[in-house]
Amino acid sequence: MIAAHETFDGTFPYRPHFSTAPGFPMHYVDEGTGPVVLCLHGEPTWGYLFRGVVRRLAPAHRVVVPDHMGFGKSATPAGRTYWLQDHVDNVEAFVLDLGLRGITLVGHDFGGPVGMGLAARRPELIARVVGVNGPTPFGQPGLGDALTANAADSPWFRWIARAHADGTLDPVLGSLDVTILGTLRLNGFENPALATDTWLRAYGAPFPNAAESIGAIGWAKGFATGAHRFEQPDAAARAALAAVPALALWGTADRTLNARHFLPLFREAFPTGRVVELPGVGHYSPEDAPEAVADHLARFLADTADTVAA
Repeated sequence: MIAAHETFDGTFPYRPHFSTAPGFPMHYVDEGTGPVVLCLHGEPTWGYLFRGVVRRLAPAHRVVVPDHMGFGKSATPAGRTYWLQDHVDNVEAFVLDLGLRGITLVGHDFGGPVGMGLAARRPELIARVVGVNGPTPFGQPGLGDALTANAADSPWFRWIARAHADGTLDPVLGSLDVTILGTLRLNGFENPALATDTWLRAYGAPFPNAAESIGAIGWAKGFATGAHRFEQPDAAARAALAAVPALALWGTADRTLNARHFLPLFREAFPTGRVVELPGVGHYSPEDAPEAVADHLARFLADTADTVAA
């Protein structure tokens, strides 16, 4: 776990907050006032991924960015499981603790399924949905086929299956303090100039040893073992979410989550949603194209403000 007030040479200058509602100290950034934008990161990142989004949106919005259990500045409790459903439980408890409503969900990577799990349970809290290279599973009949096809295409998911089978998954992901660059590259980012000493320290710092890496191990292992459980919305939740403004913002050079598998699922869940593809941008689109991602988010929020207010 990173020290609460660590700013990584001023690149993450946000005041730390903690909620214990999920049963462990869950760190979050809470900047600005106005309509709530809840940003959910994925594997193996943390709220640092959204530092540019916070800076861009906080003047007109309340931007809340939690670190999932086992990531970032949040605790990594032993004796807990780190499956998708556990992260949904945690985020639901967190959102209720803070009393968040009228939420614009922004999910990257597994933050997408976690956010959609929250939406399935609490659709009345959700005002908008944004997937930033983040899937939006919401009971679509083709979800299983899309996941299987993507796993066959993706170097990351092929590695998970192979590493689990040969016993190297835990040792590799248990050493993320030194393997973080290789892991991020396998998942895919397209701008090698990002990898400064500060940037690498920020992404490696949550994982100083194997015990602190069980969140990252758990997310990968959940796919290898079939332990992740996707939340199934009821008919009322599906209807409610189909009516909210939605945006899929996708870097098309993503080798981990291929747009051709996941954008059809987005369109099925959100028939009136908009899709913006970012050519040449990889899986970590908020890193590869931070200004474009933040600008598209700001424009979407502005364009839909009247709809949501109504």
